[in-house]
Amino acid sequence: MSTLERALRHGDLLLLVVGLVIGSGIFLVPGVVLQQAKGYVGLALAIWVVGGLLSLLGALTYGELSIRRPQAGGLYVYLREAFGPLVAFLYGWALLLAIASGALATLAVAFGEYLDHLFPVSLAGQKVAAIGLIAWVTAVNIRGVRYGAWVQNGTTILKIGALLALSALLLIGSELSGLHREPVRWWPDSRDMTWLGGAGLGLIGVLWAYEGWQYGTFSAGEVRNPQRAFPLAFSLGLVILIVLYGLVNMAYVAALGVERMAGSVSVAAEAVSHVWGPEAGRWVALAILLSILGAANGLVLTASRVYYAMARDGLLFSWLGGVHARYRTPVPALLFGSGWAILLALAGTFEELLTYVVFSGWIFYGLGAMSLLHYRRRDPGSAGYQTPGYPWTPLVFALAALTIVGNTFVVRPLQAGMGLLIMATGVPVYAFWRRRAARRAEDLAEDGARR
Repeated sequence: MSTLERALRHGDLLLLVVGLVIGSGIFLVPGVVLQQAKGYVGLALAIWVVGGLLSLLGALTYGELSIRRPQAGGLYVYLREAFGPLVAFLYGWALLLAIASGALATLAVAFGEYLDHLFPVSLAGQKVAAIGLIAWVTAVNIRGVRYGAWVQNGTTILKIGALLALSALLLIGSELSGLHREPVRWWPDSRDMTWLGGAGLGLIGVLWAYEGWQYGTFSAGEVRNPQRAFPLAFSLGLVILIVLYGLVNMAYVAALGVERMAGSVSVAAEAVSHVWGPEAGRWVALAILLSILGAANGLVLTASRVYYAMARDGLLFSWLGGVHARYRTPVPALLFGSGWAILLALAGTFEELLTYVVFSGWIFYGLGAMSLLHYRRRDPGSAGYQTPGYPWTPLVFALAALTIVGNTFVVRPLQAGMGLLIMATGVPVYAFWRRRAARRAEDLAEDGARR
């Protein structure tokens, strides 16, 4: 039986982690964060740094987990071994039902819409473009994990370059244009505590913007020398993102000023248009298209490995655990996940489903960090790399995840409740597959006895 090929190198994993995080968030979210920081630029930047550091705590934790269990499925495997197969299945179920497939559908539909910013595209043409994007990245990843890595590497390098160029153009352009704005307020007065609530909401949004690096664990079964690759990729990747996001935020402030930037929901396009003219804003659409392409490729490359691992555990159709004899990729799982995403994109009902369920991912991210305590208790020996600051590092990250989930229940109780109900639909599905696996095992045992 063919197995997955360990073809991903250190650099591939680093660019995968960075590319999975950089999506449309940095082009849209900073204005809202500045508004929630009451217009204090220093406070807003601190929120971005704190969000990055909290994510780094999770990355340092997952670095050790990936070494202890370098298997396809990553986080799914940690949950299964630490909290049991039901918890792991519910994560995989939510990932398949909406988190990964819904995110892929969202990216695909957005790809078609942003094409219209470059040249006129009909609604039908946008649908064709959405389906074409999913089909193309799926075909690339079927051909081989190296091909998927090449696309990911190229788009991530271009995305980093685009953000650096965007920052330089905005900083230089705002200086050359001689724009005069109100003085920048950096920090609130020590007696003013009204900023606390807004900073908390801003931190939630920033943590969402940093999300995605966890998916790197899904490809652990295809990484060469995971003992060195994962700690480096996770830690260095988050440091790169913290610096890059801070630089881009400063460029937005320089271009728009605090008052205009605060609350803007399309801050990148507005900043470029303001400094370099309306036509230059089209380049932002091109940068977002590039980000979408890279993020979609990363989702297809990684999420399919969870479906593959679930099938190998007998919790999905057994044929989803197949590997192509020549390409050594999980072709059935790739086609299955992408096919479901295409159906969601065509149906157009995925946005509400995604809104309901996507917050639940943070439940499992926190549990994933806590699973390190399980592994340390069972096997306290060194794994070659040990999480700095253990046990506080995984505990603080788990607390951050709990805060996101709790905030969702407070701010959007209906959506959070619906999300839990949707996840709960996985319980009878899990029971069905467990019974089916048990019957299959009994049949195999009877066949063996007769022989």
